[in-house]
This record gives sequence, structure tokens and C-alpha cells, in this order.
Amino acid sequence: MGKNRKIRIRDLGLKDYKQTWDYQEKLFRETLNIKIKNRREVTDLKTPNHFLFVEHPHVFTLGKSGDIKNLLVDEKRLEKEGAKFYKINRGGDITYHGPGQIVGYPILDLDNFFTDIHKYLRFLEEMVILTLAEYGLKAQRSKGETGVWLDVGTPFARKICAMGVRASRWVTMHGFALNVNTDLGYFDLMIPCGIEGKVVTSLNVELGKKEVDIDEVKEKLLNHFAQLFEAELLKEKTEV
Repeated sequence: MGKNRKIRIRDLGLKDYKQTWDYQEKLFRETLNIKIKNRREVTDLKTPNHFLFVEHPHVFTLGKSGDIKNLLVDEKRLEKEGAKFYKINRGGDITYHGPGQIVGYPILDLDNFFTDIHKYLRFLEEMVILTLAEYGLKAQRSKGETGVWLDVGTPFARKICAMGVRASRWVTMHGFALNVNTDLGYFDLMIPCGIEGKVVTSLNVELGKKEVDIDEVKEKLLNHFAQLFEAELLKEKTEV
């Protein structure tokens, strides 16, 4: 079967977490079903690839290996803060999403690219590292900790991008969350990624700006993503 390296790009804007999760699941299942059909019936249907950009209203999500104790507040406090909470089926521990944060959900059939989930995660990290370098920031990986960090190995280490994915039959979902103009106060309500004593930061704080052009950051991310995955990006209008 031929490899499909075209990726359909959609920007969903500000959208509810659960609604977006359901949409991800729909695309994920559609791709899995094509793979199963190809295997059973020996058809030559090409599997699609998707990349969703979204901003979520305030929400905390807990991965399947996460500990609820890492959420430091109860339901009443969450309600007061205008935030929701979901336990979900990605890897990783607890994460916050909110306005001013770029959330990216690549729903790829890795059979179209390479069948290596560790390489996939490293490529997502590299996409963010290369993007931040364009803003003069030296971002890095932190050994044993998925995501992207600044000042790794120093007392000033801080996380700027969280990651957590799910994969089945080499089809991916969930993804990354890059803090751009994020209200960092919400991170005080949890232990980020279940790692005590770690500080979280955002691009606007690091650059000393009130606000960074979020669309510009998305374009830089996509450019690096396309190069790393050797993919052709097809931008589409959003219909969810």
C-alpha cells in the first residue's frame, strides 16, 4: 500500500475539551477502521493524516497512569475557577489547558512515516525546540521527562511544553500543549505532570512581552513539523 504523507491541517479555534476529544476519537476510529479493512480485505485504501490546532477553555486532564492527588483542589474550587476536569486515555500525568496555549493533536498513521513511537515523540519535541529557537530561546529535552524545557539541569529548570499521546496500530492521538500567552496561575492548582518542584513558564513571559502572536507561532510549528515528517500540509476550513 502506498504511503500517504499528506496531512490535513485544521484550526478549531477556542473549543470545549470534551467536544474536541470526541472529534479526535472520530478521526482516530476512522483511520483504524481503514487499516483493519485493508488487512482483512486486502484493499488499497490510503489512511488519512490529520493535525488539529485548538485552544481550550480552562481544563485539567489526567492521563491513564496519572495520580488524582496531583490535582490540588476539589470540584468546588475548580467550579469557582471556571475549570473542568477529565480523566483521559493518553499517557502522562496531569496537565492544564487554557486560553493562550497552543494545543496540537496530530492524528497520524505512523505507517505512512515510520513505526517508532519514541521517534514520534522526539520529533514533536524537536518541532517545539526548533520553533522556540526562532525566538532566541534554547529549549531542551529533560532526561526521563517528556516535553520541552528551558535551563535543564539547573535550579531554574522550567517546562514550557507538555506532551502526552496515545497510539493503537500505529495511529496516534492527543499530542502537545505549548504555553504561549497562558495564565500560569492555573498551574498552581496542580503538580505539573506529577513532578514536584518543577516550574512552568510560557513564551510571552520568557520574551518579556504582554502577548506573542499565536498565529505566527503556529506557522513556525507547522513549518518544522512538515520538514521533520517530510510531509505535505493541506490547510482546510474547520467543520466539526
